[in-house]
Amino acid sequence: MKKGFTLLEITVVVSIIALLSTIFIANYRGGEKQFALKRSAHKLAQDLRGAQEMAMSSRATPSEFGPETFPKGGYGIYFETGANSYILFADCDGDGLYDTTGGSLSCKDATEVTPYPEKIEEIFLEEGISVNSLFPVSANVSLTFFPPDPTLTIKPTSNSASIVLSFDGQSKTVSINSVGLIDID
Repeated sequence: MKKGFTLLEITVVVSIIALLSTIFIANYRGGEKQFALKRSAHKLAQDLRGAQEMAMSSRATPSEFGPETFPKGGYGIYFETGANSYILFADCDGDGLYDTTGGSLSCKDATEVTPYPEKIEEIFLEEGISVNSLFPVSANVSLTFFPPDPTLTIKPTSNSASIVLSFDGQSKTVSINSVGLIDID
């Protein structure tokens, strides 16, 4: 009697291995996307805490137009619907909003009439992830922490804010209320 495998047995085993490999690879790609979305949501929460800490410590703003100065307002993060990034900013004029324009003033000389470019850093989300929607419903939202407590100001005015990050139909929501409690759903 000869020992060995028949062609049918080998075909069945190869088919089972191919099927299991396909299932594993499909689930791996889905899990990778979900993990990237989770990392981005936690990074956003960490950056919100960073802005809050900057306001509590009354950190001076770096300036390309002169010595470091302290903002009249605090520090915040600015979001736009559909963007793949958000902006960490110093509220130089104290209005609680992110101002994109400005001249060559220092932060300490800024007013609502003559703003200062308040951007400290643009933070990019992972590839494929974007800001899907915002609450309060608006094209953009500014979350600003004012020292010393720090008090959170949400513009447009609301008691809480939610930022929905999305990636291929999946989403994560980062919420923050007026006392600074951050929650990730």
